[in-house]
Amino acid sequence: MKLDFGRAMIVTISLSAWTLALAQPAVTGSGQTYPSKPVRFIVPFSPGGGVDLLGRVISQKLTETWGQSMVVDNRSGGGGNIGTDMVAKAPPDGYTLLMGYVGNLAVNPFLFKDLPYNSLRDFAPITMAATAPNMLVVHPSVAAGSVKELVALATSKKATLNYASAGNGTVGHMVAELFKMETATQIVHIPYKGNGAAITDVLAGQVQMMFSAPGAVIQQVRAGKLKGLAVASAKREATMPDIPTFAEAGFPAVEAQAWYGVLSTAGMPRVLIDKLNKEIVRILQLPDVREKLLAQGYNVVTSTPEQFRGLIKTDLAKWQRVVKASGAHVD
Repeated sequence: MKLDFGRAMIVTISLSAWTLALAQPAVTGSGQTYPSKPVRFIVPFSPGGGVDLLGRVISQKLTETWGQSMVVDNRSGGGGNIGTDMVAKAPPDGYTLLMGYVGNLAVNPFLFKDLPYNSLRDFAPITMAATAPNMLVVHPSVAAGSVKELVALATSKKATLNYASAGNGTVGHMVAELFKMETATQIVHIPYKGNGAAITDVLAGQVQMMFSAPGAVIQQVRAGKLKGLAVASAKREATMPDIPTFAEAGFPAVEAQAWYGVLSTAGMPRVLIDKLNKEIVRILQLPDVREKLLAQGYNVVTSTPEQFRGLIKTDLAKWQRVVKASGAHVD
């Protein structure tokens, strides 16, 4: 199934009536209302990153709606595997939620040996939350003003091109490997311990190129310190309308957006899944939330639980192919 989320879905029912309805507690099969106690929202990465930002925005608004605490719990480690596994093994009562990400749900199953969770079996998808495109940037010294010119340079004997990433197995690494597959180029991976260090060396010209979320590099592109060649998304981004998509640049198969969404533990009652879906979708459509996330380089994208599950399934197949071809693994 191919999902075209585009920009955020438009909610056309009365917001005030919906808000009033959502304020009413859900009643589970046991007769208990939900939520009747604090809810733990596990973010499987360190504070300050993109996954954490989305988790905190959603949790704050849920706390305001419910009048019940939504506690963000950062459980980083293992590329997101530690916190993700905690949700997989939690009681399916809706009191433990996960801020999911393409990395821990669709890429890690093929990077890590003996992963302790199954992305399709062990979770109850609730809704997509956002997407962020990956943008190809190069140092100004690189003699290429387009993707086709970069590919020509990379396949010639005139230059050896290196690309930086935030580390082995990160989304930036995997998108670059997809780019290599689809363009038959032999660019060399230089992994770093974090995105900041990778960007610093690309800015200094120590490494020629990288794939990055726009929010981390857009100011340097606007200042002319980096050249943005293309975005790996279906449409041009509103914050950078002059930068073409890879499809426009002649490489339509290079499409790989980072995506984020909310999940809980498999087996959670459908009444709770539906309640959470409606409330989180409403929150993500609020103008202040949309504006805040757009300013950080995110596009708000919501979905049904079934659409979110379909996306996870589709991307598992996609990234399995890329990881296998790249030979990447994390011990």
